[in-house]
Amino acid sequence: MVILLTALLTSETIQASGQAVLLRVNGPIGPAVSDYLQRGLSSSEELQADVIILQIDTPGGLDHSMRQIIQAILASSVPVITYVAPDGARAASAGTYILYASHLAAMSPATNLGAASPVRIGGLSGESGAEPEERENGESAHGKLDTLERKIINDAAAYIKSLAERHGRNAEWAVKAVREAVSLSAEEALELGVIDIVATDIADLLLQADGREVQMESGPYRISTNGLSLMHIEQSWRTQLLAVISDPNIAYILMLLGIYGFIYEMANPGFFLPGVLGGISLLLAFYAFHVLPVNYSGIALIFMGIALLVAEVYVPSFGSLGIGGIVAFSVGSLILIEDEELRVAWQTIVGTIVVSSAFLIWLVTRLISIRKRKIETGMDAMIGMTGEAEGDFDQEGRILVLGESWLARCSGSIKKGEKVRITGQDGLFLTIEKQQEVV
Repeated sequence: MVILLTALLTSETIQASGQAVLLRVNGPIGPAVSDYLQRGLSSSEELQADVIILQIDTPGGLDHSMRQIIQAILASSVPVITYVAPDGARAASAGTYILYASHLAAMSPATNLGAASPVRIGGLSGESGAEPEERENGESAHGKLDTLERKIINDAAAYIKSLAERHGRNAEWAVKAVREAVSLSAEEALELGVIDIVATDIADLLLQADGREVQMESGPYRISTNGLSLMHIEQSWRTQLLAVISDPNIAYILMLLGIYGFIYEMANPGFFLPGVLGGISLLLAFYAFHVLPVNYSGIALIFMGIALLVAEVYVPSFGSLGIGGIVAFSVGSLILIEDEELRVAWQTIVGTIVVSSAFLIWLVTRLISIRKRKIETGMDAMIGMTGEAEGDFDQEGRILVLGESWLARCSGSIKKGEKVRITGQDGLFLTIEKQQEVV
C-alpha cells in the first residue's frame, strides 16, 4: 500500500513538473532576433516544453527575419503563445504578423497592435500623407502606387490573411491592417477576434490558456498549462553581438576596415596592429554576412574596385582605372545585400567611397614618396657629400669625411686640404672628383 501511494505521488509530481519556456523580444525584428527565437524554439523542443511564451514589444522590423520567425513558429511541435507585454508595449508591423502566426495570441490590457503596411527602406514613394481611402483605390498623396509597391502590399495582405485563416482569426481586419495601416487596442482586438486572450500577467495568461485547443502542424492540440514551471531563455552574448554587427551598414564598414587594415599592414610590414585589427574586423563582417542575404558578386566587385584604385596610382591610365575602381566599388556596395530592405544606406556608400578613395590615394602616395626619399644612412648616403684630402696623392689616397678617414680614388692629382666630392663606391674605395669652385 505504501509502495502504491509513493508511486501515485511520484506520478503526480512528474505530471505537474512540465515547463513553459519564456522568450523575450524588446526592439526591432532583425537577424539577431530571428536567430535568438529560432534557437529558443529549437531548445524548447529539445527540453520537451509544454508551451512556449513569446513576449514581444516591437515597432516592427525586416520582412526577411519576420518570415524566418513565422516559419519556425508554424513548424514548432510545441505550442507558441505570443504575448504583447508589458503594459504600454506594442506589436506593430512585423509584430502583428508574428502574433497572427502564433498558436495563441494574447495581449496585456494597455497594449496595441497593427500598422502592418510593408515599407521599403526610405519609404514607399507614395506613402507620406496618404489617406486610407486613397490607398484602397491604389493611389497616394503623390499619385498612383507603382507596380512594385502594389506587389509588395498585395503579397503582404495575402500572407497575413493566410495566417489568420490558419488559426481562425479575423482575416478581414488583418488585411485592413496591411492596406490601411490601422491599429487596435487589446480590448478591441479581443472583441474583433484578432487575438484570443487579454491577460494581466504571465500567470493570468497560463491560467486562461489552459485547456484551449489550437491548430498545430500535426493537427488540433489541446494546451495544458496547469502547474507549469517557467524557464526563461536569455539572449546569449552571440545574439547580442550579432544584434550590433548584423546591421548591414556596420557589417559593410567592418569589411572595409578589415581590407584597409591588411593593405596598411602589407605596406608597413612588422607593424602588426593594423593587420590584427583588420583580421578581427573582417572575421566579424563575415560572421554578420553569414546571417545576411549577401550577394558574393558584390563582395568581389568591392575588392576589385579597391584593387583598381590602388593600381591607378602605379599605372599611368589617365584616370580610367580610378574611375573603373569607383564604379566597381559603388555597384558592389549597392548589390552587396540581396534583400531590398537590408541594403546598405546610400549615405554610407557615398561616405565610404569618398573616404576610401582619399585613404587609398594618401596611402599609395606616401609609399611612392618614401621610395623617392633620399637615402640618409649607409654607404649610399655618402654619395654627394664633400670631403677633404688628408695629403697630396695621385689617383689613390685618403680623405676625411664626417671626421672619418676613408680610402679614395680619383682620375687625377689631389692636393692636401683640397675639397673633393664623393661620386660613388668601388670596393673599399670611395670614388671622388675635385669639388667645383663657385665663382
